[in-house]
Amino acid sequence: MSEDSPCCPPPSKSSCCPPKVPPTTAQACCPPSVANDQVSCCPPPRIRELPGYRPCPFVLGFLDTPAGPVPQVATRLTWSDHLGRWQMRWGIGRMRYRIAPGLYAVGRPDAEAPVLVTANYKLSFDSLRRELGGRDLWILVLETQGINVWCAAGKGSFGTEELARRVEAVGLDRLVVHRRLILPQLGAVGVAAHRVKKACGFQVIYGPVRAADLPVLLDHGEKALTPTMRRVTFTTGERLALTPVELANMGKTLAWTAMVLLLLGGIGPGIFSLSAALSRGGAALGAALVGFLGGAVITPALLPWLPWRAFAAKGALVGASLGLMLGLVCAASGPNFLALILGLGAASSWCAMNFTGSTPFTSPSGVEKEMRRAIPLQAGAMLAAGALWVAGAFIG
Repeated sequence: MSEDSPCCPPPSKSSCCPPKVPPTTAQACCPPSVANDQVSCCPPPRIRELPGYRPCPFVLGFLDTPAGPVPQVATRLTWSDHLGRWQMRWGIGRMRYRIAPGLYAVGRPDAEAPVLVTANYKLSFDSLRRELGGRDLWILVLETQGINVWCAAGKGSFGTEELARRVEAVGLDRLVVHRRLILPQLGAVGVAAHRVKKACGFQVIYGPVRAADLPVLLDHGEKALTPTMRRVTFTTGERLALTPVELANMGKTLAWTAMVLLLLGGIGPGIFSLSAALSRGGAALGAALVGFLGGAVITPALLPWLPWRAFAAKGALVGASLGLMLGLVCAASGPNFLALILGLGAASSWCAMNFTGSTPFTSPSGVEKEMRRAIPLQAGAMLAAGALWVAGAFIG
């Protein structure tokens, strides 16, 4: 059965449904407690009317199975799914964007249907189900606290214990006759396949990195996967897709920066001047924004072509270059010119260092080591830039 098919018996089997009036999808998907021949389904109750059930737009209905009712999900994303994806790119409601862990059905899977495993981050779930149109299979969703597969595997929540426990909790051994679980390649770091086999009897098969390559595995088997399908990429588009959330996370930092710059900008020979605070402070705030953009946008965009491995160093190079160009354009001189180079270099370096957690280039220990070295240098450069800038107001 396709995702658009009803899950209730056809109208001809019902004693009260008028003939020749096929039910709509929304009407035909009876809730689990009433999806049987003994209970009238004319008109069938809508899922949203069931007490205790939270209506999810992607759930078409429920399948009755030996292990209980299983939600049947759509494979076509709606405008609300795309809106949620856009919100996640900007970090809006990030920690609430999750679905309930458990078992879901695509189409009308049987005992031979494959079982795919993913995290309960809604964005991961959507990326998976949209590639499964026209198929019949099971999706086992683990409780990862709304974290994506890769990060959750690193933290241990997408791990061996959760996988084995979830297999038993949903009664998967009563639904399928095979004993195979297909996991995303990026989940391998958190799952010990031999321990899963020992704990619940299911064999772990690692699929491709991207959900878009899953049809190859499902149609032709694991051997059809190419090395490219198992390799993580980090293209310019993939890097820039991560920059909005980095910019959004700087809101508080930017507010504090603006307040400090406006206060320092007013300091001068007359002790404090409101006009100077607005002119000098405003100009410095504009320069700070350039530094933030240098670290959060330009550095990741130019990542493969910048020298050195450390993100802090790459960001410092970009920021210092921007400071140099800005100083030349604005005809800055003396301490103000040096303050621009040091300040933008430090700001860009700090922003670029934040980006390390979004890349496949670094490890947790590598990030920690880089931060221990870079933060004192960034703080020293920023203090020096502030001192030079304030001194410039007295020198003229």
